[in-house]
Formats: sequence, C-alpha cells, structure tokens
Amino acid sequence: MRVLITGMTGFVGSHLAEYCLGRGDVEVFGTVRWRSRMDNVPDIVDRVEMIDCDLRDAVAVKHCLDEVRPDFLFHLAAQSFVPTSWKAPVETMVTNIVGEINVFEAVRDLGIGTRIRVAGSSEEYGKVYEDELPIKETNPLRPLSPYGVSKVGQDLLGYQYHESYGLHVVRTRAFNHTGPRRGEPFVSSNFSKQIAMVEKGRKEPVIEVGNLEARRDYTDVRDIVKAYWLALERGEPGDVYNLGSGRDISIQTLLDMLLELTTVEIEVRQDPARMRPSDVMVLRADTTKFFELTGWKPEIPFDRTLNDLLDYWRERV
Repeated sequence: MRVLITGMTGFVGSHLAEYCLGRGDVEVFGTVRWRSRMDNVPDIVDRVEMIDCDLRDAVAVKHCLDEVRPDFLFHLAAQSFVPTSWKAPVETMVTNIVGEINVFEAVRDLGIGTRIRVAGSSEEYGKVYEDELPIKETNPLRPLSPYGVSKVGQDLLGYQYHESYGLHVVRTRAFNHTGPRRGEPFVSSNFSKQIAMVEKGRKEPVIEVGNLEARRDYTDVRDIVKAYWLALERGEPGDVYNLGSGRDISIQTLLDMLLELTTVEIEVRQDPARMRPSDVMVLRADTTKFFELTGWKPEIPFDRTLNDLLDYWRERV
C-alpha cells in the first residue's frame, strides 16, 4: 500500500509516518518544504520518500500525486496554530483552503481512486452551549477564530468534492491532542518547555500563562494517528467523525498536572499577550459514532502523555 502524508515532518505527520511504517505493509511518502522541521523525523528519514511540494502550487501538487498515486492520502499540512490565525488570517485561509482544493483537483484530474482523509478540528464547533455537551457531529459550527473558519472550509469542501465528484473523502474532527514533538506555541508544550527551562536554570522560576479557565478534550497523538488510519480503512466516504477522549479538563488542571511532575517551585503569572480576542471556553467530544464504527478509543493515560512531553523538552533544553 502506498500512503502519502502531507505535512509529514510536522507533529502529527511524524507520528503517523511512524505508525504506518510500523504496520509493515506500507510504503510511506511525505510532502516537505524548504523550511520543514526535519528534527521530527530523524529516525525514519531513510525509510520514507520525501517530495518537495508547496501545496499552494497546483502544478507541484499534481506532479506529486502523479508520481506517488497513493492508495491512502492523509492531508495534514496546514497553518494549525489558532493565535497565528489572528495575526495572519489571509495566509491561514490560503494555506488551508487553497492547499486542500489543489489536492482534490489533482486527484480528480488524474482519475486515481485515492482515499483522502481531511483533518478537521474541534475548533470548527467554536461557541458551544452547556446543553450541547458532549459535542456530536451534528452540532452547529460556530467557529471563533480565523483558524476555525478555515477548518470549516476544509471540512465542507471535503463533503462537496465527495458529493459533486465522487471523491473518497473521509472527514475527521479531532479534539485537542498532544504528546512528544508538540510544537512549542501550543499550550501543553509551551508549559512543558518553560518547566524544563526552569529546571535547567535557564529561566526564572515563573511560568507565563494565558486563559486557564478554558476546558479542552485531550488525547495522546499516538492514539489519534491510529484513529486516522481507521477512518480511511473503515469510514464512510463523505461522512464526518469526532475523535477525542470524551472528557474535558481545564487548562489550569493541565498546568497543575505538569507542575506535579517537577520538584522545582514555580510561580504562575498571567501574561495579557497570551489572551485571545475570543476563546472557545469548552470542548468535549461525543465519539460514539466513530467508536461504534471502529471500536477505537484512546488507550494512553493523559498523565503519561504529559510526562512524555515534559521529558521530550528536558532532553532538548
């Protein structure tokens, strides 16, 4: 089986590549750009084929798809950081929406029967009311950030290309996921790096934080990539599935769990620059639909996830 992962050198892409290689029956290809983070894939770089491709370039995308002709295509490449989308909304829209259209058009023009998984996000749900929890796939989409809007666009384009052209597109809306290699800007990773720096004496014993009241549904990335595979293996084309733990915790609780993993006394200080113009206050997934289809559920305890993430930064600070 030939698998193409766009954004393979990123956080999720690198874990997905490792999972695919571990299956033993998969040939893995991945798109890269000149600025791609190769430090996420040092252990697999000689076991995958990397293709230089900017997804915003329709010609390059078609050449890539023609060369690989994948059975499975996991579309992960995106501008994925919510705060950045406030500062660069146009770039976020172009990268996420135009990039996906180029993938769809290439598959359609080439006439290949590739199964495509579109990476949606829980940020699509945005403003959620208490009586709507846990969140089902049928919940209204009320995105509260340019990133969330871009993901709604990607999600609905996947539906439209299935309905209009018969492309085998499966959409997933993954709730928050983290673990080793999570990008520094993301809250769980940012807190972990700050703690590691304090432990090494490279930072004063203070953690800078933003909104600690928001509640999120967290899953280990190593569980999420298994769900991604199952989505293409068993998911209904055109359909959409929530992926998450079904439990939510506050960012304050996440911080407390990390602080319990260190012996250093650290002060917590709020930084106004870390606050967003508007924030999603609570996200908790109803994953009944995907569980009934595949039997998938997260297996890695969240305390282990955070410990592994903190150890990741301890090795790098």
